[in-house]
Amino acid sequence: MSENLAKYIDHTLLKPDTTQEQIGLLLKEAKEYEFASVCVNPYWVSYSADFLKEANVKVCTVIGFPLGATTTDTKVYETKQAIENGATEVDMVINIGELISGNVDNVHQDIIAVVKAAEGKALTKVIIETSLLTDEQKVKACELAKSAGADFVKTSTGFSGGGATEADIKLMRKTVGTKMGIKASGGVRTRQDALSMIEAGATRIGASAGIDIIKES
Repeated sequence: MSENLAKYIDHTLLKPDTTQEQIGLLLKEAKEYEFASVCVNPYWVSYSADFLKEANVKVCTVIGFPLGATTTDTKVYETKQAIENGATEVDMVINIGELISGNVDNVHQDIIAVVKAAEGKALTKVIIETSLLTDEQKVKACELAKSAGADFVKTSTGFSGGGATEADIKLMRKTVGTKMGIKASGGVRTRQDALSMIEAGATRIGASAGIDIIKES
């Protein structure tokens, strides 16, 4: 079961003070345990892709992270550069303030632009930052991501004081249906946390505690 659970996990290190030594350890762990991907900041994409070129581990990075308030053109450039550097998955943050303000077309176009930039080259995951939204806003964000053609919706950046909950995963799954991926991220620290999220409907787990999760008996 540990091996199977590892395939759900994006082994993650996104702290601002991350060193090359820490990234090196993350990559070695990912290769050893065969996690689904490593999720790193854009600066580390080339380094990670080079290290993992013979491994069965994808390179995931973040776009417009962690606030989502960069311009669409900036997100598109980040996406294209990340893909050129070896990323095969991109996790973009929506413009949260615009969603809350009701300017949903701006949010939709922002997601569409990133999806188009990644089309055929990388999976797109849309971070909606559930801890800052009402249930109605969560549903709308998921609908926008699905309509834009994104591959996944994702709960959280982990930088806004709240993370994934089973209730949110169930709501997201109900909204997007069975074919779209859902990534539970933020606060998933134990094996039981991960299993609960998967049971609720998550198909990927974003966690910095991946080693602890799969080593639990």
